[in-house]
Parts: sequence; structure tokens; C-alpha cells
Amino acid sequence: MKDIRVKRIKNGTVIDHITGGQAFNVLKIMGLRKEYPRTTLTVAMNVPSKKLGFKDIVKVEGKEIKKEEVDKIALIAPDTTINIIREHEVIKKEKVNIPARLEGVLRCANPNCITRFEDATSKFIVEEKCPIKLRCSYCERVMSDKDIVRQF
Repeated sequence: MKDIRVKRIKNGTVIDHITGGQAFNVLKIMGLRKEYPRTTLTVAMNVPSKKLGFKDIVKVEGKEIKKEEVDKIALIAPDTTINIIREHEVIKKEKVNIPARLEGVLRCANPNCITRFEDATSKFIVEEKCPIKLRCSYCERVMSDKDIVRQF
């Protein structure tokens, strides 16, 4: 059987150790279809992993990931590693981290929350990281991973 190799990217982002099955949610978070409709993407799903069992990998040519996107990815795939590539070299490698507080990253799932109809930036306190539980600072609603994934 012949190995299939994925070409290295010259400049961009490699997102590795994504929780299996979350690659398409990562793509949604990054908004690639809207902002970068002609970006070259490589998506590998259900890749065997010693650490995770199975993982997904996303390579994005020509785009460096933003902090807001990293924070969102951390919520759905907390073991993810972000690699920034320039001239075929990894210049920055970091593991995602769920911060203790999130501001302006998500919308509260409560349809009656003030953030839904006032010009208020959403704010959440991270109560648990695994499984993820966020509490809205305004209405006190607790959001789980299912509430979060629905937003992407």
C-alpha cells in the first residue's frame, strides 16, 4: 500500500490534535468560506492518535489564526495545538487554553438574556473545563458544549 503525503504549507496555520469529528466546526469558527473563499485547505479526519484515540487536523494556507478563533476552538477541542507556519517553518506552536473568563466570544443561549437585545458584550465565567460549562455574567444561564457547538 502506498502512503499518501500531504504537502507542507508555506505560510499559514496548522491546527492539530482536534477532537475527532470537530474539524468542520473548526472551519466554521475560522469563517473560511466567507473571509477566504479561495484558501487552500487540508482536512484530515479520524486520524489515529495515541493521545486521543482519533483526531482531526486542519491546514490553512495563507491565514494565521486569530486569538478569538483560538478561544472558540479551545471550547470544543481542548487538546488542540496551533502551529503558525512561515516560509515552511513552524515559528510558533501553542496548545489552546480555555481562559477563566470569555468576553465577546459567544452569544448567550438564553433568548431572554440582555445581550440578545441590548448592545452589551457577552461575558462568561468558565465553571468547568471538562466537560465545558460556562455561566453568563448577566443572566446566570449555564451553557454546555451542545449550546456552544450550535453557535458555529
